[in-house]
Amino acid sequence: MRDILPPESGRWRRFTDVFADVVERAGYGQIVTPLLEDLGVFTRIGDATDVVTKEMYDFVDKGERHIALRPEMTASVCRAFAEHRPTVPWKVFYSGSNFRYEKPQRGRYRQFDQVGIEVLGADDAFLDVEVIALASEFYRRLGLRQVTLVVNSLGEPDDRARYVEALRAYFTAAGDRLSEASRATLERNPLRVLDSKRERDQELIAAAPQIGDFHSPEAAAHFVAVLDGLRTLDIEFTVEPKLVRGLDYYRRTIFEFQGGTLDSAQNALGGGGRYDGLVEALGGPATPGIGFALGVDRTLLACDDEGVFAAEPVELDAFVVDVTGGLQAVALTAELRAAGLAVDRGYDNRSMKAQMKLANRSGARFAVIIGDDELAAGTVVVKPMRGDGEQLAVPRSEISTHLAAHPDQN
Repeated sequence: MRDILPPESGRWRRFTDVFADVVERAGYGQIVTPLLEDLGVFTRIGDATDVVTKEMYDFVDKGERHIALRPEMTASVCRAFAEHRPTVPWKVFYSGSNFRYEKPQRGRYRQFDQVGIEVLGADDAFLDVEVIALASEFYRRLGLRQVTLVVNSLGEPDDRARYVEALRAYFTAAGDRLSEASRATLERNPLRVLDSKRERDQELIAAAPQIGDFHSPEAAAHFVAVLDGLRTLDIEFTVEPKLVRGLDYYRRTIFEFQGGTLDSAQNALGGGGRYDGLVEALGGPATPGIGFALGVDRTLLACDDEGVFAAEPVELDAFVVDVTGGLQAVALTAELRAAGLAVDRGYDNRSMKAQMKLANRSGARFAVIIGDDELAAGTVVVKPMRGDGEQLAVPRSEISTHLAAHPDQN
């Protein structure tokens, strides 16, 4: 875990603002769920996943309740749906922190932020297309160009179950040709073996059964419709039969966005898919759902690699320098801020030289200077801090109008 300091913290806020703008245009409203939930909310996502078995921060609170810091948000959103029963289709978006006790790596921390959307109550293949398209548009808005989309379908629950058993039999027959770590994974969740990046496992994974061979006619038709929709929107994609997602609730469409500049072992920027059964497990009615979550850290790493969406310092319109005791700065900064200008000031009654150094360091467009002479004359001195503009004496009563009329001195 770590601190996010300015100006990077400002970039995080802009990141969320851009995401909100993209999804709100498609009818999504924001949901804010608690950081803490009953442990049972998250055990519903699958007891064969590392998230549940190894990575959750869980504890018994003072009321003897077994609770957990949320490791992901889909389960919390589904819990909220089961509790509040909103009208469907229910389209929501979120942003915020999650917590997993896992090995920190580049772009992976134990407290990590995500943005995402969920839609509950519609089973339309073209809704899958909308969800994927919104993520694609968001990456485009950030300026990213080296992002690839991979898609797959896990079929219906029965299709997935038959596929899992086929994988179990296939990898079990491989014996010790499969790495020891993957043999341990095989006991918990055969699908997760397909995620192995170990060189020893790659030949076996390449020859493993493919989920498409187990699709029911309904699942196959749904996937064809999704691919047709993506082609209609000119969204490039690759069908990856070995793609699986890390949580057990996914069914039918799954997808992942990968950063072309990141290490191939840790290149997932975000992803999601369609799920069912989760709302029902949390006490609600049987409800189809689809969504995605996008990682803030890795996406911003990709932005850095591509030289886009850079952190920006706070842009100040003016820096007030007051050498008459400070009371004039109190009044003037309040007045200018009320006029819609971004303004900072010096403190501790420092000298003119020291305050001008602060003004220069602040990056403000102008220094607004008040000395004894200006106070007596009812004026202030406006000094451009960029370029070669000349400083001017401006009536104190006109300073807000003057600065607003000179948005760019250069």
